[in-house]
Amino acid sequence: MRSVRRLAVAALVLAYLQIVFGAIVRITGSGLGCGDHWPDCYGSFTPVNRGIGLLIEISHRYGAAILSTAVFVLAIVAFINRDEQGVGGAGGALRSSIAAAGLVILAALVGAATVKLGLNPIVIVTHLAIAMSLLAVLAITVMRTGGLGALSDMSGASPRTWRAARIAVILAALTLLLGALTANVADAAIACGGFPWCRSVNAGGPPLILQITHRVIAFLLFGHLWGIAAALPRRNEPRALVRSARVAFGLAVLQVLIAAAMVEMHLPTVLRSLHQATGALLWVSVCVFAGLARIAAPAESKRASSLAPEPA
Repeated sequence: MRSVRRLAVAALVLAYLQIVFGAIVRITGSGLGCGDHWPDCYGSFTPVNRGIGLLIEISHRYGAAILSTAVFVLAIVAFINRDEQGVGGAGGALRSSIAAAGLVILAALVGAATVKLGLNPIVIVTHLAIAMSLLAVLAITVMRTGGLGALSDMSGASPRTWRAARIAVILAALTLLLGALTANVADAAIACGGFPWCRSVNAGGPPLILQITHRVIAFLLFGHLWGIAAALPRRNEPRALVRSARVAFGLAVLQVLIAAAMVEMHLPTVLRSLHQATGALLWVSVCVFAGLARIAAPAESKRASSLAPEPA
């Protein structure tokens, strides 16, 4: 179990770093640093051309290869240790690690399509969605091996916390996807001048609608996490849940501050990657909170949620 946990933590860290580096690739305009060549770069994995765009893009591909190797090793080690408690069977780390390996393969295929289709915004957002799903699955894998507070005392949890956690996951996912669209659709990122409201409109139509929708959903997530962080201590919820909710809300506060700085202070290129870096951390923290809430939820609440139809 301990070896699986360590590998899962390593894979989670690598996946996070790869997403952050992906933001640097996008912000620096290096997505086509290797032209339309994939997986090699102009016919070589060690190209002679040393342009900055090429170096950034090929480094991102090296990172993807390292991450893929880590995830596959995780799945293999989990399979070898499948007889250990918490690894094999329903709710074990083996199933989630195999799911992570599948997501890595899917991410590679969509990554190739991203290059071949010339950085189509929809394909880019799909690629990010897969990467964020991989982060969530790896976080779940770590929790299934007892990490990230999963072994804490969860007695006394309220069913309302599990419901609130599911809403937080939905809002966080929508915020991430809309943010990715805003960053990649032409003029959407600059459509609204000013923060939090638009003091000037620099582009109308769909780009403006996309930018405003992203902000509205982001503030809904912010308010929801604020409410959760305030309510849990009053209900005497388990300490692990309270701590997890506070971490998620703290990251939401940081994300809003970074977004404000991006708009109002026109941060330099490298610092703009902090927005996605914090967003990815926020996503992981919300997934961890939801995982803890799922563990803490009373049995009857779990049965009800599994039988109830999913929201459209």
